[in-house]
Amino acid sequence: MGSIDTEAKAYLSSPDKVADAFNYWMYGGREVIKPQELKPLDTTAIALPYGNDAKKPIQKIRDVLKLYTAMTDNKVCYLLLGIEIQAATHYAMPVRNMLYDAIGYAQQVSDLVAKHKADGVKLTGGEYLTGLRKEDKLMPIITLVISLSTGDWDGPLSIHEMLAVDDREILAYVQDYRLNLLSPAKIAEEDFGKFRTELGTVMQFVKHRNDKDVSWMEGNKRFEQMDWDTASLIRTVTGANIQIGKGEPVNMWVAWENGIKQARNDGYADGETSGIQKGESNMMTAIRMIKENKPSEAIREATGLSNQRLTELRSML
Repeated sequence: MGSIDTEAKAYLSSPDKVADAFNYWMYGGREVIKPQELKPLDTTAIALPYGNDAKKPIQKIRDVLKLYTAMTDNKVCYLLLGIEIQAATHYAMPVRNMLYDAIGYAQQVSDLVAKHKADGVKLTGGEYLTGLRKEDKLMPIITLVISLSTGDWDGPLSIHEMLAVDDREILAYVQDYRLNLLSPAKIAEEDFGKFRTELGTVMQFVKHRNDKDVSWMEGNKRFEQMDWDTASLIRTVTGANIQIGKGEPVNMWVAWENGIKQARNDGYADGETSGIQKGESNMMTAIRMIKENKPSEAIREATGLSNQRLTELRSML
């Protein structure tokens, strides 16, 4: 993932984005989880496999991990909320997330055992064997996978989907683990408004990155005054040729138009050096042929442009 991974982690680590993502996924956009109720946790998870001879630790690093503390029915509720970011489909994601959650629960057990020892808690019977008291409880762990792919997620969504057997009688005895997957391609157009932060804007732009028609952006005020870090993430994730100033609010319409102008200028420069007849550049030839609905193969043969560059042009037009 490279720079996408680094920038997306920084963006999605903010409490308001974490709260927004889980409120959309769990509560349909209702503001149940408040950003101020989230506390950052160490994303490095280390656990020892159970067994008297187990000595080799397992270490995994999550993308984002927060402790959620809230009052429900006059009781304090604790949840561990994890986010995993994927720029492309991960075909072993159910196993990967199951391991993250299992390590998280094992770490809670280890922490409780250590605390009881430090506090001198007297344990008897089965409690002594496990190090836990009968009334000890663990905090639930919810892991949400956020896809930043412009395409649909075509990988498995559960452990059962990964198994080499589809016999329902057998699967009834095999524990399953299902992904919580937030994918832009699966979000209905009217549901982007349920996000309370610009995370919804990012997801909407990712969904429509390869669309020829940009009417979905037209008249949408969320794209007229966008935070710089949101526009930067969109550019990094989608590869869109948008022009943005450093640290300044961004009007995405203006940035998009400036990107098209820059592409045209680049095209003219290419034309001067390539000697295309009548002074028409590779870029301008491609733009003209796209408007004429010529097939991609014909455009590539006529201009020599790469698939990536051609895709960018189609998106801008």
